Amino acid sequence: MTPELTALTLAALLQVFQIALMAVPANLELGQGKTLGPRDRDRLGGDLRDQLSTRTARLHRAMSNHFEGLILFAVACVVLAIADKSSALTTACAYAYLAARVLYIPAYAFGWVPWRSLIWAIGYLATTLMLIAALT
Repeated sequence: MTPELTALTLAALLQVFQIALMAVPANLELGQGKTLGPRDRDRLGGDLRDQLSTRTARLHRAMSNHFEGLILFAVACVVLAIADKSSALTTACAYAYLAARVLYIPAYAFGWVPWRSLIWAIGYLATTLMLIAALT
């Protein structure tokens, strides 16, 4: 397995962790009556995300953001592996992305301004460089 695919696998496991990190407090805050049902807005009095505490809502947004970033990162890792374009640069970028995503969780949860956005930008730039490297 290439280093980029290893980083992708670790990023997917990080996403599994993020789901649990958000779901446990969300279930405790909202109760099973709300979280186990079909989550119809009219039955629940609005969107469940609006009923979460500030920190749990931030964890939800961080989790959703990682799903969005993970798509591009996965494309970059798979294309690099298929094209046999792995390099020291792409390996460094893959692990920079992973490190940024790990740091992004507390940055979002605790409202680190402007660090959250800078950490996100590092991951985004790393993914972009990997995509460009796949084309060269």
